[in-house]
Amino acid sequence: MTSAFQVLSVTDEAAQHIHALLDANEEHPLGIRVSIKTGGCAGMEYELGLVSEVKAGDDVVEDKGVKVFVDPAATLYLLGTEMGFETTKFRSGFIFKNPNEVSACGCGESVELLPADLSKFALKN
Repeated sequence: MTSAFQVLSVTDEAAQHIHALLDANEEHPLGIRVSIKTGGCAGMEYELGLVSEVKAGDDVVEDKGVKVFVDPAATLYLLGTEMGFETTKFRSGFIFKNPNEVSACGCGESVELLPADLSKFALKN
């Protein structure tokens, strides 16, 4: 059975930045990995890293010419998420519009996430 949706989507800005990160790295990574770790005042943090090899169970999202590897432990927390990139006067970095986010800390570094409600996602054979 294949799903009718990807775990997450990538904005044009995020794809451009991922391309730049991969092109600048001499080790030629395959893409980036998104995972969730416990930490911060809201309880969870997004964690990003370069991927040199696929791990068993990874969900691989190919969007706008980039590969984003999703840690299997993070999949239920990331379903329906849009990964973007923004530059403001004070910071630049990846941002996540996540429908599973219930709250965030004031500094924006950590979030509280609930697993996705799977009944909201249709599956196709």
